Amino acid sequence: MKGGAAPADPGPVAIICGGGTFPFTVADALIRQGRRVVLFPLSGFADEQAASRYPHYRAHVGQMGRFLRIARREGCRDVVFIGTLVRPAIRELRLDWTTLRLMPRIARIYYGGDDRLISGVGRIFEDFGFRMLGAHEVAPEILVPEGPLGSHSPSPADEADIAQGLAVLRATGDFDIGQAVVVSKNHVLALEAAEGTDGMLERVAALRAAGRIRAPAGQGVLVKAPKPNQDRRFDLPSIGPKTIEGVRRAGLAGIAVVAGETIIAEPQAIVEAADRAGLFVVGIRNSQAVGS
Repeated sequence: MKGGAAPADPGPVAIICGGGTFPFTVADALIRQGRRVVLFPLSGFADEQAASRYPHYRAHVGQMGRFLRIARREGCRDVVFIGTLVRPAIRELRLDWTTLRLMPRIARIYYGGDDRLISGVGRIFEDFGFRMLGAHEVAPEILVPEGPLGSHSPSPADEADIAQGLAVLRATGDFDIGQAVVVSKNHVLALEAAEGTDGMLERVAALRAAGRIRAPAGQGVLVKAPKPNQDRRFDLPSIGPKTIEGVRRAGLAGIAVVAGETIIAEPQAIVEAADRAGLFVVGIRNSQAVGS
């Protein structure tokens, strides 16, 4: 794994916030540890109302100079980036002078997969003296544990679909496409791409409604795993209550993710929603994971 466990550092942590609840889950975990947090909610993506509960500075994608100036003033050395973010076109970036000076370097990493882009941006932050940390390194309690999370477990047929899904992700991982696949009876129904997991599940539900998927409801598994060579500090697979609703609408049996390498938001809400819907949510061992 790139980016090993971080040594203890009592200083404040800068959290660059994309969309969703994960940034605030991480912030709360750090606060419980006694560490101060400074949030940088990205305009147009982050929930700025939720961010207002913490010390925060609004930022636009492309304002690297603003971040560097404020983070240094606040005494932040450690930086965590977490949350959903749709890649904007370069012409849509709100560039400041620091970012403009970095544009030749940014342009070289911009055209490619998400892991290439995010890892490249992380190296730029490191060159300015910051330490990029994975959310799981500063808040390991946000990771999915091994085994079933609720009252339902995968059947032998589901386990076969899980194995097939991992094999598919292993085969496609080097292309930096996505971290999720839907498999039913060893048939690949969908592979995650630019639409993200929620969009992929909506596509599966639409295919089922259109009669393109003939398997009865209650069959098939959403499988999520990090890419084989992915920098684990950035963009780990994640699940939340919305994932459960997407799986239910797609007519699947459940969700399988890699234990210890998948971030979970609102675990109690996930368990309750999955149990109500009759779905399983399971964390699988590292020995079963992609790239092992």
